[in-house]
Amino acid sequence: MGEFVRIDTEGGVATIRIDRPPANAFARPVSLELSEAAGTVAGDEAVRAVVVWGGERIFAAGADIKQMVGYGPDEVASDVGALEQACRDLGAIPKVTIAAINGFALGGGLEVALSCDFRFVAEDARLGLPEIKLGIIPGSGGTQRLPRLVGLAKARHLILTGRQVDAAEALAIGLVDRVVAPDEVYPVAVDEGRAFAAGPSLAYAAAKRASAAADRPLEEGLRVEREAFVALFATRDQEEGMRAFLDKREPKFEGR
Repeated sequence: MGEFVRIDTEGGVATIRIDRPPANAFARPVSLELSEAAGTVAGDEAVRAVVVWGGERIFAAGADIKQMVGYGPDEVASDVGALEQACRDLGAIPKVTIAAINGFALGGGLEVALSCDFRFVAEDARLGLPEIKLGIIPGSGGTQRLPRLVGLAKARHLILTGRQVDAAEALAIGLVDRVVAPDEVYPVAVDEGRAFAAGPSLAYAAAKRASAAADRPLEEGLRVEREAFVALFATRDQEEGMRAFLDKREPKFEGR
């Protein structure tokens, strides 16, 4: 759909493909296209799950430092704001999202991956937030999403050292969800996406909304959960799921 980001859809699974060789570095045009892609798949009823992929060699190596080195605050605010918005838009997709990570996911690349529901990585993948080594910090959600995922102590250590972790450590600390051979990352992510695509998409969206409220005060989170739960009883999928359970058969969800 764009010069650096495209969408391919098959079997209810959309792949958002980041394609800016050689390192898929994020400059403002890439971030804007990523935002547009997120909005497109979010509104496409034919899409029921999403895979974000950077290709077989690299997921994304972060910001385009060559462009940023001479920036002042006003210029960098525009770039980092575009990537932050792209991450917000990815996180707001009301469908299950999976980051399929080959090679490196560093800086902004990891921030994009953190915006997805799941992260599947290659055995030889490396992940990290190395911004501190450049005299800056993560600016598109890394300091906020990483602690929520792995805990404050582990996140703070990774952010303050800029250290990269391998796939095994990333799995051990809860940063990623699955580790597979490099040539299996994308196919496994798509297969998992197909499984979600066949499931209760409205319930998935409700579960994402409710769990996103987990960092709010308890009473507010409980309210969001309760409202999402009750609203699902106006859907055909809820009736189909329960009737299938009683009939001892597999449900056929329609997303309605």
